[in-house]
Amino acid sequence: MGLTSTVLAIDAGNSKTDVALVTAGGQVLATARGGGFRPPAVGVEAAMDALADPVARALTDAGLPAASHVSACLANADLPVEEEQLATALHARGWGASVEVRNDTFAILRAGVAEPRGVAVVCGAGINCVGMRPDGRTARFPAIGRISGDWGGGWGLAEEALWYAARAEDGRGEPTALSRTLPAHFGLASMYALIEALHLEQVEHGRRHELTPVLFETAAQGDPVARSIVHRLAEEVATMATVALTRLDLLAEETPVLLGGSVLTAGHTQLDDGIRDLLSSRAPKADVRVVRAGPVLGAALLGLDRLGAGVRAQERARAYWSR
Repeated sequence: MGLTSTVLAIDAGNSKTDVALVTAGGQVLATARGGGFRPPAVGVEAAMDALADPVARALTDAGLPAASHVSACLANADLPVEEEQLATALHARGWGASVEVRNDTFAILRAGVAEPRGVAVVCGAGINCVGMRPDGRTARFPAIGRISGDWGGGWGLAEEALWYAARAEDGRGEPTALSRTLPAHFGLASMYALIEALHLEQVEHGRRHELTPVLFETAAQGDPVARSIVHRLAEEVATMATVALTRLDLLAEETPVLLGGSVLTAGHTQLDDGIRDLLSSRAPKADVRVVRAGPVLGAALLGLDRLGAGVRAQERARAYWSR
């Protein structure tokens, strides 16, 4: 391994990128933050260019020309073929002697466990689930939207709330307070006004995600339709976790089930209680935990695993991000 071995840890999401240089002993030499990583929107090379700035700053601050190993947990690396493509592109940049790319959900999982063993469900803009065992076995889903059977995520929840609210206002669906609370968020008087504003882009398309917290607030006030959407998300999270546990032969063992992402870490009581209640019957030995540590910690720990670092190195890295 060598005393000078280092990990370049990268956690790149749709909205931001975190980078860290970590020694094999777990010492954090430098960190940097950059913008979002979106190869489907801008292309692989342009996405790599976006990584180049925070990586260069971290290497410079650490006084290193490159790292021994690059451990990159990347959004939009949803399929093994995409991981391979992105690993090739990263290797070409010369930032490390070896490169390993994983989907960013693996960073949440590794950040929340003492060893690479468990299942993580992440719900932020989208939803995904992965599982892993120390022997290298993994469980994962394509997680590329409805064509791969996915439902949930902040964006999907906002779309679902809009659908129910629109139908409630024109009489096709049952009444719901969402038909009032959603347009009110944008200072509008009716769903018709909100539909018009969204269609004509008077309200920017990207602002739809703002409606997800409104959905949860409306559910917390007791609205049956809003509560049914939240319950459906709890069902989806529990189902994904149970399937991953089953695939890894972990259903009968005490196993951490980590919850991460902005939706699952926000403290929504109905959602949290629903997930735990469902898992208590479907996977009674699941140890449900919420992960709030920065995902770049998970990328660093995966890199330290690759270097063969011990427990003390992992604890040192964890201590840095728990400050």
